[in-house]
Amino acid sequence: MLETLPNKIRDNLGIVCDVNLQVENGLDFLEIITKPYSVPVSLRGRYYYRSGSSKLELTGNELNDFLLKKAGKTWADVTEEGSSVNDIGETSVQKFLLDASKSGRMPEVSGLSTMEVLEKLRLTKEGKLKRGALILFGKDPNKFYPNILVKIGRFTGADEELTFQEVEEGNLIQLLSVVTEQLNRKFLSKQLDFKGLQRIEKAEEPHLFSTEKEIDHFLKTISLHLF
Repeated sequence: MLETLPNKIRDNLGIVCDVNLQVENGLDFLEIITKPYSVPVSLRGRYYYRSGSSKLELTGNELNDFLLKKAGKTWADVTEEGSSVNDIGETSVQKFLLDASKSGRMPEVSGLSTMEVLEKLRLTKEGKLKRGALILFGKDPNKFYPNILVKIGRFTGADEELTFQEVEEGNLIQLLSVVTEQLNRKFLSKQLDFKGLQRIEKAEEPHLFSTEKEIDHFLKTISLHLF
């Protein structure tokens, strides 16, 4: 076992352990020493997560997020190799800078190129765009990530059945505007507006609801899913 165990652990887990023979009270036992690893350890190429008494296998997005977290990164912090500054929408960048300057939270960026602005926002690394830059300002972020969208649905009746829905695509700066327009045009009786990222309710008398409680209940039935 002194020879077999180290090999089995290495083959199944991809890590190296020290296996030592110890004697205590006239009995032999094996001591297995495992050093901490800063990277995730898989079992036969699969990753598992312990939740209470359950052992869950990590797959898909959950696995990707887990690996990035262990590496000290987030999904948006990873560079997108196939992208360039040409994939960035100048209009979206300028709108962001205008809103940011009004709030007084933006450093001086006058005279800087788009790439230099993104560098100041820490949305680049070694001259390459991070995913966050494309999600925020990309001309067509769905070119890289096909599920960047917002679904807005209206539910009615006791069973809250979906009667109709709209789907909007674009970068986050665009979505902030078009989603508000869709809500005001088709879904809400009391219009909403945004100042930067702060929601503003316009002083318009609702024509579908008579109380604030009814408005709050209606807002809860709107399904907004951002992938």
